[in-house]
Amino acid sequence: MPFINFATKEIDCKIVYYGPGLSGKTTNIKWIYDHIKPENKGEMITLATETERTLFFDFVPIEVSNVRGFKVRFHLYTTPGQIIYQASRKLILKGVDGIVFVADSQEERHDANLDTLDDMLENLKDYEINIEELPLVFQYNKRDLPNILPVEKLRADLNRWGRPDFEAIATKGVGVLETFKEITRQVLKKIKS
Repeated sequence: MPFINFATKEIDCKIVYYGPGLSGKTTNIKWIYDHIKPENKGEMITLATETERTLFFDFVPIEVSNVRGFKVRFHLYTTPGQIIYQASRKLILKGVDGIVFVADSQEERHDANLDTLDDMLENLKDYEINIEELPLVFQYNKRDLPNILPVEKLRADLNRWGRPDFEAIATKGVGVLETFKEITRQVLKKIKS
């Protein structure tokens, strides 16, 4: 649920990029951050290990247009994909307004996609968040690599709710902004309703 500050006329929305380890969540956030005007973004906070994997979250406040006289700000987070950080992933989902599920298109990573999706659904259930009512977008990343699954297979196995989905090559920015624009559109639509 968005945080509304009536005194400052601001609405803060939380968007979480969720997916298995090394699927491209951090790459998405960094690409977005690097391509937004400096006046529209805050400081990015990254906590990573020596292997460059995200441990906790990236945080990027992005200001957008007004909604009923309120300034809307999106806070983007990534979850750590590694299974040992399950508690951190759950905590980051608290108060989520929208999710981008970043799937790794490589065939050998499909079980990790499915396990991570099940983990996400369980965490949402624990917070009593109904996936049917939550803004949700799927991104099938790493489409430029060999041994990738067809989009139809990824869609059938992961996107059980028929939500918008995008093919992506996050390292090149392909599909990154399209995914981001769709999740922000859904979140704004929910705020306005």
